[in-house]
Amino acid sequence: VAVMCVKNLLCVSGYTCCTSEMEDKLNQQSKLEFENMVEETSHNMRATFVSRHKKFDEFFLELLDNSEKSLNSMFTRTYGKLYIQNSEVFQDLFTELKRYYTGGNVNLEEMLNDFWSKLLERMFQLLNSQYHFTDDYLECVSKYTDQLKPFGDVPRKLKAQVTRAFIAARTFVQGLMVGREVANRVAKVNVAPACVRALTKMLYCPYCRGMPGLKPCHNYCHNVMRGCLANQADLDAEWNLFIDAMLLVADRLEGPFNIEVVIEPIDIKISEAIMTMQDNSMQVSAKVFQGCGQPKPSGIGRSARGISDVFSSRFKHFTPEERPTTAAGTSLERLVIDIKEKLKESKRFWSNLPDDICAKGKLTESDDEQCWNSHTKGRYFPEVVKEGLTNQMNNPEVDVDITRPDTLIRQQIMALRVMTNKLKNAYNGNDIYFQDSSKFSSYLAGREKKKKKKAEIDINLCLLQNTGTSQNDNTANPKYDLKASLQPNTE
Repeated sequence: VAVMCVKNLLCVSGYTCCTSEMEDKLNQQSKLEFENMVEETSHNMRATFVSRHKKFDEFFLELLDNSEKSLNSMFTRTYGKLYIQNSEVFQDLFTELKRYYTGGNVNLEEMLNDFWSKLLERMFQLLNSQYHFTDDYLECVSKYTDQLKPFGDVPRKLKAQVTRAFIAARTFVQGLMVGREVANRVAKVNVAPACVRALTKMLYCPYCRGMPGLKPCHNYCHNVMRGCLANQADLDAEWNLFIDAMLLVADRLEGPFNIEVVIEPIDIKISEAIMTMQDNSMQVSAKVFQGCGQPKPSGIGRSARGISDVFSSRFKHFTPEERPTTAAGTSLERLVIDIKEKLKESKRFWSNLPDDICAKGKLTESDDEQCWNSHTKGRYFPEVVKEGLTNQMNNPEVDVDITRPDTLIRQQIMALRVMTNKLKNAYNGNDIYFQDSSKFSSYLAGREKKKKKKAEIDINLCLLQNTGTSQNDNTANPKYDLKASLQPNTE
């Protein structure tokens, strides 16, 4: 119903306008519609991070479970009671690998060194069962692991392969989790009052003018959305660096750091190391006796079936068809090909968000002459401002305070920067300690409750502690050549 115009109302024009009560309701409706637009437009991208994080996590965990089952089955058949009596050494290995992958503070190199030392102690006792060994003597034996190389070159090669593969796998899954959390938080927009007014004017003032079917002009919508989403656009530079780093680690996952290639045959590699130890047992024992002293006889002697017979018995390898399938019957290669395509699609997402919302035919009018231009039906003449907070100074539609950046967005920029640094290190096979996932999620959630100055100080401290880099870190610069920075130093 048209009413006499009242001054200072948003949709006043000529002799008709909406009442102030109506405009209040339209403001609420505009805010709700805008929030829904952002959530709907970002839904596919956010869902990608949720679903792919779940797929990769399930895949890696099931890969570890299958590998442990395979080793247990093969070693039980091959070594029988001797393996069962010493199986905790191998169980501990897989327990620590899982603990590392799920975010535990495990030093992979030290853990693998401990595994081979423990295996040497057990093997040495089995191969020299006619002697009695004290704990001190066995500790002396373990010190000869590096010097004697009783397992050949298997420990060195396996350490390099396992370390690089697990660092890449864990960091990549952590990256998917951080991408998911950041996207979900940023998609819940903080709608400023000036944005609400601009949205109401664009979406509902045509109704107050008696033109309910009139859609906004395309460029008009651009200016409104770029003003309302100015802070989100500022996330884009760090988001793109994060995506680039994720893509590079993905390349490692399907190449030299492929955890599937490393973990699936680990039972065979360990068994080969055991065979090498058995073949060299005489020389190893002689050098240990020379270095640690002659042990006391146990008075038991060897069993009727010699230990050597057990270790030299033939063992059956799994054929590819017999090996258990991994999560969902897929392979790492297929997962990586899929996620790389999705990651590439998410680049420049936040700076393109206003364009995606204002897509012609969906929200706006495709005919530039037959659209709502903020005053009436006709062409929209003002220029479209660039995206980002600092470019909104001259936005003709939204009054944006460029001196007050959104605290939540700044926190997510810092979270992405920390994660990008970890991905850079993982690309080069270097490890940075992760807090476990639950603590990391709690940390991110807690940041949102802190305000302005304190939040900025805390997050900077967090960045320095986690990255070990200065505040002048080049990753903050969108023009920084990430790929060049990630190449291994050959000097």
